[in-house]
Amino acid sequence: MRGMPDTTDADGLTVGQVSARLGVTVRALHHWDEIGLAQPSLRTAAGYRLYTAADLERLHRVVVYRELGLGLDRIRTVLDDTTTDVLGALRAQRTQVAERIDRLQRLGAGLDRMIEAHEGGPLLTDEQQAEVFGPGWDPDGPARARRRYGDTTQWRQYAERSASRSPEEWQAVADDVADLDRALGEAMDAGIPPGSREANRLVERHREVFGSYFPLTRQMQVCLGRMYEADAGFAAHYDSIRPGLAMWFRRLIDAGARAHGIDPDTATWDGAQEERC
Repeated sequence: MRGMPDTTDADGLTVGQVSARLGVTVRALHHWDEIGLAQPSLRTAAGYRLYTAADLERLHRVVVYRELGLGLDRIRTVLDDTTTDVLGALRAQRTQVAERIDRLQRLGAGLDRMIEAHEGGPLLTDEQQAEVFGPGWDPDGPARARRRYGDTTQWRQYAERSASRSPEEWQAVADDVADLDRALGEAMDAGIPPGSREANRLVERHREVFGSYFPLTRQMQVCLGRMYEADAGFAAHYDSIRPGLAMWFRRLIDAGARAHGIDPDTATWDGAQEERC
């Protein structure tokens, strides 16, 4: 740059030093120099460019404005406006940075909750889980479910919903499940036949209730019905409500699926041509 005074290295910082100090690339510094946005004021006898303290102050403001989303042309206008209250502008920038930090911290906290939910299920203490889900709740259940289903889309959906639920919202979900269990037991006592209007209402109610965990298609519901009967833990839960309820409920789900054109014998978890339920 013509007219740039010669100096010693002790009078300024090199491009590499400024790059390391500000966390910007050497390429960006060269570009800002070329377009006249932020130029080094000094040059060594060997021809190396050096940035002064005043140059660094301008560069700091360029970096801040970039982080706040301003384009380079707009940054140049702001920096070169001689009517600008520099101190007031710096304070305004500090406020904007603080607001952005707050947003990022809240975003980070949300990500932490999602990570925790992915790893362990409901974000509740053991005491809260026992209170919400009842004395029969197994706090190790979510960890086992994660080992079994952690790579599935449905587990990710479940974890994302879990991350945003309060204890009160979990209580509402648990109440819905308990109400459904009672309704199933009463329907079995009343001899409600599979495929009847009353039975199909219960099947749809089950889809709605369990849809609070993840979107539940009818084919997926058929697979759950199979699991309710075949899995010892699920079968014990339903059969503790009424002996034989697990098998009876599976028959209700199968009949409901047939009413919507789905063959339970060929149903798959995601509706694709994969291994059947």
